[in-house]
Amino acid sequence: MSYRNRTAALASAAALAGSAVLMAAPTARAEVVDVNYQCKTPIGDKSAVSPIDIKGVRSGSGYRITMSWQKGVSSSPVELGKGAMMPSATIALGGADSGTLTVTGPANDAAIPANTPIKINDLSGTYTPKKSGEVTFTAGVLTIKALGTTTTCTPTNDPGPSLSLDVTAASGGGATGSAQGGGSGSGSGDELPQTGPEDAAVALGTLGGTVLLAGAAGALWLTRRHQGARVRH
Repeated sequence: MSYRNRTAALASAAALAGSAVLMAAPTARAEVVDVNYQCKTPIGDKSAVSPIDIKGVRSGSGYRITMSWQKGVSSSPVELGKGAMMPSATIALGGADSGTLTVTGPANDAAIPANTPIKINDLSGTYTPKKSGEVTFTAGVLTIKALGTTTTCTPTNDPGPSLSLDVTAASGGGATGSAQGGGSGSGSGDELPQTGPEDAAVALGTLGGTVLLAGAAGALWLTRRHQGARVRH
């Protein structure tokens, strides 16, 4: 193979390697879904519709899942002081996995006036898949504990998934934590570094660029070596 052909082949291989790295980036599809909650409260039944958003980002060998409410779903006949309410919820898993993931969050950071819709803070948990493939995440039961009472809110409109995520199972597999069935979940502990699908695409794009730069450096080295050989001759 001639010198020019070798240089062209090296550059093409570097470009293809960069493209392959980018194509390996995980994908996620999310949408806000209206969930019709029917709540069993200490003072009777209540109902409310809240748009639910679920997001997932890669975190170590698992995925950090965050569930957000855009509207309040229940209310209290008395004021709830700061720190008086503790929420948690379940997320139904589908697709390549099954079971439920439990997500939790902090207590309310400000007092909630009486007869005012209770805005739920973001709830999160760590999901560790047992199988690779596309997994769906759908809003499940919301539980609110306050002043020694428990309110449970159950979706009644069969909502669709708020998140579809292509996941990769950790080596060795296995489920631990508070998830039931396919995954694992926890809502406490320090925040882990988040590298979600978008961040992974950026990181992988950087890696692809590094491969291209390495190819260019190799081509430059070959050029200089070829020129040096000509000078010696």
